[in-house]
Amino acid sequence: MKKFFSFIPNFITCCHLLAGCLAVIVTLRGSFEGAAACILIAVVCDFLDGCSARLLHAYSPVGKELDSLSDLVSFGLAPGLMVFVLLHDFLLVAYGNLEFLAYVALLIPIAGALRLAKFNVDDRQATSFLGLPIPANALFWVGLCFVDTRSWHPVVILLLVLLFAFLMVSNLPMFSLKTTNLSWRENKLRYLLVLLSLGLVIAFGLAGLSGAIVLYILLSLLALLVKK
Repeated sequence: MKKFFSFIPNFITCCHLLAGCLAVIVTLRGSFEGAAACILIAVVCDFLDGCSARLLHAYSPVGKELDSLSDLVSFGLAPGLMVFVLLHDFLLVAYGNLEFLAYVALLIPIAGALRLAKFNVDDRQATSFLGLPIPANALFWVGLCFVDTRSWHPVVILLLVLLFAFLMVSNLPMFSLKTTNLSWRENKLRYLLVLLSLGLVIAFGLAGLSGAIVLYILLSLLALLVKK
């Protein structure tokens, strides 16, 4: 029975990977909302596989590698393809020979892969992060799916791609939502982020996820400035 339970985290991770693969397929069929739903399912699975591994004490090197591979598909490749389709099929059409610029979107999965590789070999990121976590990157692009970006100038999207790719591979200290206690003093930034993010989602729907990630970045910068 114990051996059976040890497979549960990896099973959930495989569901995470499946959701990411479906997000890729749905994106190529032109449904950003469907792809966003698949990515959100992957986010939930990503949370649950970690929780189940801790509860069941079912950590394994295979599970760690499987989790990273799933993250790359769901939170790197899928949003990267969403941005590629948005640029190539909608925003750059009016600019004729500039459609090749849509390939800039592939910086998202590339930067995501570098981010995950760095995280896996860096023991300084046990309780906080250096660079934007790849799930946060995905949530930003998911939120943007529910904004009317098809009327935006393509330069805005291209600059956002460059910015978020840079943030993922940067060494910007960013706080984690993981905590060992519930005290306000030690977790005020976490509580503030959760409360304001809920407010954004309630006010703007899923589009508020983009604002929540921007808020996360700004609060991390504020925490860095306060420390200095």
